[in-house]
Amino acid sequence: MPTCAYEQRSPCSDQFTPYTNIIMPSVFGVISCLGITGNCIVIYTIVRKTKFRCKHTVPDIFIFNLSLVDLLFLLGMPFLIHQLVGNGTWHFGAALCTVITTLDSHSQITSTYILTVMSFDRYLATVHPLKSTSMRTPSVATFVICLVWLMSFLTIIPVWLYTGLMPLPDGTVGCALLLPNPTTDVYWFTLYQFMVAFAIPLVVICVIYFKILQHMSTSVAPLPQRSLRMRTRKVTRMAVAICSTFFLCWGPYYIFQLAHLTIEKPSLAFFYTYNFAISLGYANSCINPFLYIVLSETFKRQFLMTVRPAHQQFRVNNSVAEGSLSIKLSSEPTHQMRFTSRLSPNSLPAPGAVH
Repeated sequence: MPTCAYEQRSPCSDQFTPYTNIIMPSVFGVISCLGITGNCIVIYTIVRKTKFRCKHTVPDIFIFNLSLVDLLFLLGMPFLIHQLVGNGTWHFGAALCTVITTLDSHSQITSTYILTVMSFDRYLATVHPLKSTSMRTPSVATFVICLVWLMSFLTIIPVWLYTGLMPLPDGTVGCALLLPNPTTDVYWFTLYQFMVAFAIPLVVICVIYFKILQHMSTSVAPLPQRSLRMRTRKVTRMAVAICSTFFLCWGPYYIFQLAHLTIEKPSLAFFYTYNFAISLGYANSCINPFLYIVLSETFKRQFLMTVRPAHQQFRVNNSVAEGSLSIKLSSEPTHQMRFTSRLSPNSLPAPGAVH
């Protein structure tokens, strides 16, 4: 989120105060409430599957981690709202400043990497359904997810190193990303963040789905495999929908981040549009749970089994991995990015926020 504390090239202006002190906190409050509720529902539904002797599938593991990433990020939004209302002032100490900022950045990177892994899983399930059987197992998926979390942590090392408290003109302090040489470092950090959190994963995912669509348009499945093939297509369509939502929500933010590198004094219109892009990125964290509910009949049935098993019973068939009742249909994707990216030193001037 843009804030004076993070702006190291231009001063703040009082004209932004009503917008950042009232409108933005209200928008973030709604996003936070909806997102936390929705992601808790998804996590609860997946965890409770074991009560009904349903095995967790590969898609379940991916969706669980995506929802967990979004939930962790959204839990940090009250701190952001507090800082927005306080004109950028940070009251929670240096340690929590580092934790919240890195959690935001880590969530952003992790969700992107999970989407990439899920897309590759869709490729294996669609193009090499038989050969990939031994690879597409819950144990392998869990191991891959652990690697994703580790890689994300290593990717945000600069955030761990340079996040700290910045003195503000009124004598208070703000939470900011303090690069050693802001004049030049802001460029490499913005480009670094753009490449690892958005551009490279986007290219990889686009190539993967191009290969999937190419395969689906040229292959003809034998009659006995038709039902399985249809289930696979449904899961793949869900994955495409979630990946598309993620990149559509975060694309505008990264475009404005790059554009801001070339603008010394952003206009008022640029400022408002930039903040809308930031809100859109945050909103992605609360959209996915509703996508699962709207687009997946199997997830809705699983959720109803979880919340009221005594009143309504459903038959669950776990024999086919691709068609499992699990969120498998929602199986693929989310995601998410956050504090660090908005916390980046090239953020726009605006009173108060943790981006």
